[in-house]
Amino acid sequence: MENKRSHGREILAHVVLIILAFMCLFFFYILIINATRSHAQLQLGFSALPGSSLVTNFKNVINDPAIPILRGVLNSLIVSGCCAAIVTYFSALTAYGIYAYDFRLKKAAFTFIMAILVMPTQVTALGFLRLITNMGMDDSLLPLIIPSIASPAVFYFMHSYMQSSLPKDLIEAARIDGSMEFSTFNRIVLPIMKPAIAVQAIFTFVGSWNNYFIPALVITSKNKQTLPIMIATLRGADYMNFDMGKIYMMITIAIVPIIIIYLLLSKFIVEGVTLGGVKE
Repeated sequence: MENKRSHGREILAHVVLIILAFMCLFFFYILIINATRSHAQLQLGFSALPGSSLVTNFKNVINDPAIPILRGVLNSLIVSGCCAAIVTYFSALTAYGIYAYDFRLKKAAFTFIMAILVMPTQVTALGFLRLITNMGMDDSLLPLIIPSIASPAVFYFMHSYMQSSLPKDLIEAARIDGSMEFSTFNRIVLPIMKPAIAVQAIFTFVGSWNNYFIPALVITSKNKQTLPIMIATLRGADYMNFDMGKIYMMITIAIVPIIIIYLLLSKFIVEGVTLGGVKE
């Protein structure tokens, strides 16, 4: 009887997972299908069968002088890649400093960082824009990259991972052996933090890749625009120049790097989210 119940629960779990997988993948399928259809075909309504305008839509996007899509892809790759690298390294470094050292203002520093976490980006946007304008960094990619050094959410994740997976005895042993602090962090701590770094790198890359609000405030030159701005520009075109096939093709191009990054780092997601299993 118990075996039958266990088998029934297993079947139910598989059914639920199949339904969830279908719901997640269905929208990607429709996106790809729509990228193969022309504007006239898309106006006719939904279709589960691919069209014959894939190459045409791709050429229209690539050859559009008003929207330098390849430059937009490069700009988004630079911003997202740099943000992912900077936020994971410096957040892990900050978490290591709070976790591995005992000092008088340790709790106050942790509380201060967590207080910044609840502050919405929109609240500080105007002050941020005035700051970068006064510093001469407006219409540049630097304001999209440099602020990622300070990320309270990633810091908290890294700190929690260290509490679960980084024994302090290991740090003390490295110090006794004469290892310098940065050497200990780079050669011992970072390899242990690899699952957490991979998870946050994926989340940061995707978040930066899809970010529209800050780039729209900062970037004014067309050759410095990121993909979300270009997609919004294409969607905002006048009716005579509006082409839904181009929009779907551009969105398809925009999600390809995200899928590649996810496939490269996905094996670390489960390991990172479970926060490891090494206890002190």
